Amino acid sequence: MAELNQLRPPRGARKKPMRVGRGIGARKSKTAGRGNKGQLSRTGRRRRPGFEGGQMPLHRRLPKRGFTNIFRSEHAIVNVAALNAFAAGERVTPENLRARGLVRRPRPVKILGEGELKVKLTVAAHAFSASARQKIEQAGGQVEVLPVAPVKESSAGAPASA
Repeated sequence: MAELNQLRPPRGARKKPMRVGRGIGARKSKTAGRGNKGQLSRTGRRRRPGFEGGQMPLHRRLPKRGFTNIFRSEHAIVNVAALNAFAAGERVTPENLRARGLVRRPRPVKILGEGELKVKLTVAAHAFSASARQKIEQAGGQVEVLPVAPVKESSAGAPASA
């Protein structure tokens, strides 16, 4: 068997790179395979992504669609089934969820009703779906709705005074 330090590519598999623009005796001289004149023959040539030779590029020919709602509220989502990890009678808060790794980003927490809850818990979160609220109460637990902290407005978004 060959050892790793003895591995070599087969004979003729590796060729030396062609040295272009090195005089008429060395083939590929004068224009060095770049053709004659123009943008493509110049050094440092680079066209921006999407450039189509002066034609209106595709990303500008297509219509714009949709918008970004600046007032949307994004919640960290936790399903009811994930709450089975807590001990019965425990109070579940966003801090507990973050400590257990069920919530990663510091966002308001919303509990959704996917799965079954088998333990009696007091769940404190910023929002609940109707099915999640029902499942928590069916398991004998309680639901506490926490207030959502107000988002700080920048001076650019403030209404102008008349």
